Amino acid sequence: MEGKRLGGRYQLQKRIGGGGMAIVYKATDLVLNRTVAVKVLRSQFGTDEDFVQRFRREAQAVASLSHPNVVSVYDVGQEDDTYYMVMEYIEGSNLKDVINEHGALPIPEAVRIALEICDALDHAHQNQIIHRDIKPQNILIGKNGRVKVTDFGIARAVTSATITHTGSVLGSVHYFSPEQARGGVTAEKSDIYSLGIVLYEMVTGQLPFSGDSPITVALKHLQEPLPEPRQINPDIPQSVENIILKALVKDPHLRYGSAKEMLMDLKTCLAPERINEEKIRFSVDDEETRVIPAITPEMLAQYQGGKQSHTTDQEEQLPTGRARWWTKALAWAGTVSLFVVLSAIGIIYVLNYFDVPEVNVPLVTGTQLSRALEKLEEAELKANIIEQHHPEEKGTVYKQDPAPPMRLKKNNTVTLYVSKGPQQVSMPDLTGQNGSVAEQQLKREQYKEVIIEEREHDEVPAGHVIKQTPLPSTMVVPAETTVTLYVSKGKKYAIMPNLIGKMLAQAKIELYEAGLKDGKIEEQASYEVQEPNIVLSTYPYEPGMEVPSGTEVPLVVSSGQYPAEAKVGTYPILIDVPDGEEVDVRIVLSDARGDNQVVVKEKIAQPREYALSIVLSPDKDATIEVFKNGVSDQKHHIAYENLP
Repeated sequence: MEGKRLGGRYQLQKRIGGGGMAIVYKATDLVLNRTVAVKVLRSQFGTDEDFVQRFRREAQAVASLSHPNVVSVYDVGQEDDTYYMVMEYIEGSNLKDVINEHGALPIPEAVRIALEICDALDHAHQNQIIHRDIKPQNILIGKNGRVKVTDFGIARAVTSATITHTGSVLGSVHYFSPEQARGGVTAEKSDIYSLGIVLYEMVTGQLPFSGDSPITVALKHLQEPLPEPRQINPDIPQSVENIILKALVKDPHLRYGSAKEMLMDLKTCLAPERINEEKIRFSVDDEETRVIPAITPEMLAQYQGGKQSHTTDQEEQLPTGRARWWTKALAWAGTVSLFVVLSAIGIIYVLNYFDVPEVNVPLVTGTQLSRALEKLEEAELKANIIEQHHPEEKGTVYKQDPAPPMRLKKNNTVTLYVSKGPQQVSMPDLTGQNGSVAEQQLKREQYKEVIIEEREHDEVPAGHVIKQTPLPSTMVVPAETTVTLYVSKGKKYAIMPNLIGKMLAQAKIELYEAGLKDGKIEEQASYEVQEPNIVLSTYPYEPGMEVPSGTEVPLVVSSGQYPAEAKVGTYPILIDVPDGEEVDVRIVLSDARGDNQVVVKEKIAQPREYALSIVLSPDKDATIEVFKNGVSDQKHHIAYENLP
């Protein structure tokens, strides 16, 4: 399929994933010029018309979801026997790869990921869509840390024929709810159970149930008690373990009532007042009616081996008649004897027990462990020490069980919960991320304070993090850590100074002071400027323009000469003055050097002749006008072609 174009617009590039039902390709949308992910159904599912219709309806329903934690569906199409969905492309990795690479995740990070998954499920459930296949492989983690849930609705499109063809239930048995494993009706609470398994795996680094075959794992989901997460990872807060235990209750009625309820629990589970809450308990009815999963005899044979035949052989060898009567009599006699002995032992034990004096349990909460042990020893009590991360100073007893005014028999045990100090986590690397997204992530992880400082930067795009303090991978306590994010304002800009008419040396100084550089310098002949090295132009940069800092500005300077086509000459002007009078003379010249140049302005008392210097260009003739006592007295026009 690589290289194929679907729907005339989706150019498949390379395979990036796939499962039992579909293959996912990275592709380019040629119409909108963007990267997308295209999920193509495997060919064996395209022949089941019932499946195709359900798939279309489900794909349309999923496309109606709009949530920041759900991979968007852009398009659904068919080309010949190929059915496909076009989705948002997420650059990053899936949660399973992250767990395989790092093992158990930091608790705040695991809770954040679970919270965003739960938010997506709540949105889907409100739109009557059940995922049915929540597992780490279907959770994508983008490079910006955003969590995206994918593969919505695929399991719902399965028909009985599909299950028959594949010989297994779609999805992953390690994340099945008990009702899924027994083939019952699945609803929103199945998704909650699967999310509980995902959270379990994130905080412990391992799955709760495993086995040699899918049926073995399915039966464990149905029958075996859940291995408690804190037995595997003691650093898990009790509040987080409680969420996992409630999500993974085998009876759906005891689970969270909705994804919204679980979402609200996740939002507060790391609050200091909740971390060490009481462990959640569920009542268990040993006599309850149990639902037997719909498992075939062949599957049971695989799970149980040949136990049935052994049972039959034993039944055939049971004694009959008198042998059975003697067996029963001996059993009754043995039972009565054992009861009498145990009763005697019990009475002696109770009498001895009540002879032990009681002592007051001392208050040791808030003291250092060494002092707490001294107090317990003085009271002739023993200590059971449990160390956990806690905001209290390291080595401080932050809780005891029991506490005053309780009394205990001497040599009984008091459980002391001792702080290991606040839990440190590795500071995430936020450089290059969107500043707002990074700030929200830090707030979710309950950092003490987030400070944003904007800086101009020539390479990092505006709005993205340039650097941070503390540095990435630094071990910190979020509640005690203030994080400063230096966010790019984009390229630094400078205001272009007005350099026209200034000496070249002065222009260079002003460019440097403005944060700019002098670029190519070109000499040019000029009619207007005869002094060399005077700036004539800074094109294309105009005075007052905003220019990226460091830009090299080209400078055109005067050469001190007229252009080659210029004609330079003199023109005589004679001014007559009557005897005994004084005349105020003003001569105005317009030529190639400029208009209305006052070249003579003085008073004369006798006739005088002036030799005026003129410069003509092919486009500009010369005009001379003489004013006597403010009144125009004579006017001359000198054409370019008439000047030798």
